Amino acid sequence: MIAPKVMVVEDEEPLCVLLKYNLEAEGYQVEIVNRGDEAELRLQESTPDLLVLDWMVPAISGIELCRRLRMRAETERLPIIMLTARGEESDRVRGLATGADDYLVKPFSTPEFIARVRALLRRAKPEVLSSVLKVGDIMLDREAHRVYRKKSEIRLGPTEFRLLEFMMQHPGRVFSRAQLLDNVWGETIYIDERTVDVHVGRLRKAVNTGRMPDVIRTVRGAGYAIKEA
Repeated sequence: MIAPKVMVVEDEEPLCVLLKYNLEAEGYQVEIVNRGDEAELRLQESTPDLLVLDWMVPAISGIELCRRLRMRAETERLPIIMLTARGEESDRVRGLATGADDYLVKPFSTPEFIARVRALLRRAKPEVLSSVLKVGDIMLDREAHRVYRKKSEIRLGPTEFRLLEFMMQHPGRVFSRAQLLDNVWGETIYIDERTVDVHVGRLRKAVNTGRMPDVIRTVRGAGYAIKEA
């Protein structure tokens, strides 16, 4: 499934590996950044669904970065979990007062961390965790990994399923081939953009069975979109 994007700003390599592994095991897309200044630049380029922010990262501290993010319109509501070795009540109060939504003191248990990520996303962005997506007469069940059109099940391969899922999260919006590659296949994987055309063709053939109207719109020179109704 196309899961929420989580950015982890942390400079302890073992913890980065642990958090990335467990977040990806839950299905999240994860980006690791080791410095506060680098994180600030990345967040100006794109905003994740949730930020995991260590208090003591180099260059710009987590607490200062949190303060700056809350001053920007694009990130003033970004869900933030602060990680820190500072366990004093005054430090927790300061972290929350600066704008963090939640606060975890190191060392912490991985199950608790995952539970807090899930809970914060559920409160802040319930749409990204919805198990069922509906657009027009198409229903996609993320948990059961099934797709239906007018109550008839449609068989899709894993890539076509992810492609449909991503487009159903943004009905009507046109995505370029490069955007679909980044969001469905991942930025770290090199695939020719023409591969997108092949998978869109397969998806179109699967969902437009019989005399069903075509729900996938091709915008010449721009990309693809799923029709809103």
